[in-house]
Amino acid sequence: MSTQNTTVLLVEDHKNLAEAVGNYLESCGINVDFAYDGLSGMHLATTNLYDAIILDIALPGIDGYEICSRLRKDAHISTPVLMLTARDQLDDKLKGFGTGADDYLVKPFDMPELEARVLALIRRQRGEMDSAIYKIHDLEFNTRSMQVVRAGQGIQLSPTCMRILRILMRESPKLVTREQIEHELWGDFVPDSDTLRSHLYKLRRAIDKPFEVSLLETRQGVGYRLAAPESPGQMGTDGA
Repeated sequence: MSTQNTTVLLVEDHKNLAEAVGNYLESCGINVDFAYDGLSGMHLATTNLYDAIILDIALPGIDGYEICSRLRKDAHISTPVLMLTARDQLDDKLKGFGTGADDYLVKPFDMPELEARVLALIRRQRGEMDSAIYKIHDLEFNTRSMQVVRAGQGIQLSPTCMRILRILMRESPKLVTREQIEHELWGDFVPDSDTLRSHLYKLRRAIDKPFEVSLLETRQGVGYRLAAPESPGQMGTDGA
């Protein structure tokens, strides 16, 4: 997968290790934010969007178990979490998974393995390991052939509109915030406030305007979703 616009949070109190991991991941094209204690890590994880979190267990302030538990139970954050630790006992691993961790890597580790595990978690989170064909109502998107069809009609989309459609179809029927879409498209370098609106307008014209049933829904000030007309709470709108 491409690492463009991929950002991870690294929470590790050993600064030499944090620097080594950060340098390696950044050399692979992955952006890295750092936290060196539990409270700072918790703050960053709940106030920013990340594609994955690499979380040490033994941290000053609050430990990795507590951070992961709070992210899942209190903040309802589903960002993939890879735990780093020197503890290799089965009970420790089970405790980590029990708090909501997605993977576990024991120190010392090889950097390529860390990279591979992080990217695998991100692919799984983005649905890139699922079926290559998404379908909502009469709209189909084949992500291998990059063909979009609705009601038997082929639809031409720009590369950016194609990426937005994939995000919305992957998450359907969940609502996706503007910030989530912008982060996945452009990372921390969003062109300007109207760029996403413009692309969504073009996407709506292509997949909805020629058809009787609207699938792309806008919740003003909240986000967007693609949903079949029979889905509960469907409220179509022409706004972008």
